[in-house]
Amino acid sequence: MAGKGKLFIVSAPSGAGKTTLVREVLKEFADLSYSVSHTTRPPRGDEKEGLDYFFITPAEFEEKITRGDWLEWARVHDHYYGTSRSFVEDCLLWGKSLLLDIDVQGAAQIMASGLNPVSVFILPPSFEALSQRLLNRGTDSKEVIEKRLANAKAEMDQKDRYRYVVVNDDLDRAKKEFCSIFKKEMGQ
Repeated sequence: MAGKGKLFIVSAPSGAGKTTLVREVLKEFADLSYSVSHTTRPPRGDEKEGLDYFFITPAEFEEKITRGDWLEWARVHDHYYGTSRSFVEDCLLWGKSLLLDIDVQGAAQIMASGLNPVSVFILPPSFEALSQRLLNRGTDSKEVIEKRLANAKAEMDQKDRYRYVVVNDDLDRAKKEFCSIFKKEMGQ
């Protein structure tokens, strides 16, 4: 049935456990698709092209800005991130529900787009816990971690703009709460 797709957007400060929760909900709901974002940052660890991100150059990204190809886009931590407008609109038109994992800037753009997304914000249990998670991850330099923490406070201040807020203080409880949101919103 065309036009029955539901759009979900999930945001969180870096290190709040968003990726873990998103993976869990995608395992639970086979009929939920994941929108792969584009970025100009280099791949981290074992990230794969087309699975984790589409990695493009800043010049390619800026050309797509000029053409209006992005549903949302932002410059975060010195790199561009964006979501393909045509991909999202096509999925929804064909009745596919879609999950977007995006920052607060992109979420604000989509919330203002008229697409009426279901929005979820993931909070860490505390700022100190977030700091420790970023350090323990071991994927970023000290400078990058400091920048992420500086941005995290402003991102967490945006939580009230979201329909749902999940505090990731206990992973099992957070997974259940996160999945229950999708179950409710998808009518299952």
